[in-house]
Amino acid sequence: MQPGLSTHVFLQQRLHPGLLDAITRALAPYGTPVIEVFAHRHHFDYTDRAIIRDLALWFRDAGIQPTLHQPLYADSHWSRHSAPTLNLIDPEKSRRIDAMDEVKRALESAEQIPFTALTLHLGLKDDPWNLRALENSLTAIEHVKAFAHPLGVKILLENLQNEVTTPEHLLEILNVGHFDTVGVTLDLGHAHLLGGTPAINEAVELLRPRIRALNLHDNRGPEARKDDHLWPATESSVASENIDWPNVFRHLATFPANIPAILELSHDLNETPESLQQKASAFFSHYARQVKQLGATAS
Repeated sequence: MQPGLSTHVFLQQRLHPGLLDAITRALAPYGTPVIEVFAHRHHFDYTDRAIIRDLALWFRDAGIQPTLHQPLYADSHWSRHSAPTLNLIDPEKSRRIDAMDEVKRALESAEQIPFTALTLHLGLKDDPWNLRALENSLTAIEHVKAFAHPLGVKILLENLQNEVTTPEHLLEILNVGHFDTVGVTLDLGHAHLLGGTPAINEAVELLRPRIRALNLHDNRGPEARKDDHLWPATESSVASENIDWPNVFRHLATFPANIPAILELSHDLNETPESLQQKASAFFSHYARQVKQLGATAS
């Protein structure tokens, strides 16, 4: 697994090279780092050419190929209490068009920043699964895929807290659309919210051939239904420990070395670059020890 971290943890701040330096220092001892850049204009303004140029230079100098998370908000006026507003499969056509235009604007930054993949959301929280959702999903993926391909960016679909993106429905969307080159970002925290450890196990097994990245974070489970994005538990940190992390580590150890495991943490945790570096290092160090122990046990 490649160690990864999302800039979502710094969502309340403007993304700048200093924050990227801190993320890299935390991840570099554990493998080739992967950084997921969250495309929110107040954080990463993908419409500002100067900002794009500065970040592009940083990534090229650092030798890091980042991934991009689609924008979830329609404008730069954001607060921590804002709910996502962009919906690629909205029942209203005009809203689908607006969402698609914003995603394409974010993707244009890949002309300079060497993004390798774009994670897409199909629908918002609690959206239902029906024929219209399937048709709108197929159309959205086709349009984004055609726009992203010349830029060298792969499309990844994320499982969310809705019926549209359950593992079974993601597979149906991919199979019906014959999207052989489209993969999945499996968010283990979101899987946990839908059914605890059994849901995580089922999602991994069903989606394994399509998984190209994993998002890691903790939460309080199906009963709470809150997408907390907390730090995973380690021996040296205080965490919720609601997810069965030994079980997750057993799954992670079975994936190819080039699959990123990306910590995607809440901006409400108010982390500093220093605290982030310490906690991320503790997590990936803990993971390395667990995998080593699993290998010893297997032999």
